[in-house]
Amino acid sequence: MINPMRQTTLRNKSFVILFTLIALCLVNLPIAVHADELDDAKSRLLIGEQWNGYLGTVQANANPGIQSLVSNINTKRRAKYSSIAKKNNLKLSDVERLAAKKTFQLTRSGHMIKTKAGNWQKK
Repeated sequence: MINPMRQTTLRNKSFVILFTLIALCLVNLPIAVHADELDDAKSRLLIGEQWNGYLGTVQANANPGIQSLVSNINTKRRAKYSSIAKKNNLKLSDVERLAAKKTFQLTRSGHMIKTKAGNWQKK
């Protein structure tokens, strides 16, 4: 049986994580500096959201500008995810998984998402 105090703590921690992730998605994703570039690349189906919480290039041979954009944003996402994990005493992989779920929900219809199976598809 789960201790009622521990159960309350887990609920509170879950609420904090959920709130933080929503704020992260709404405020920091996409990163404001790259927002126009990111939206354009997503609209042109050059990049998309992956099941691991990070962006990916749809074509393996994407141009260096697109690769740089993805790399820069993913670096910032990883730093933010790490911060959330540390603050909430969680594994980075748990935060990445929750972020992926949220970014998939927020991805616009017609934009690309990459499944766990490794396939790119339009949402």
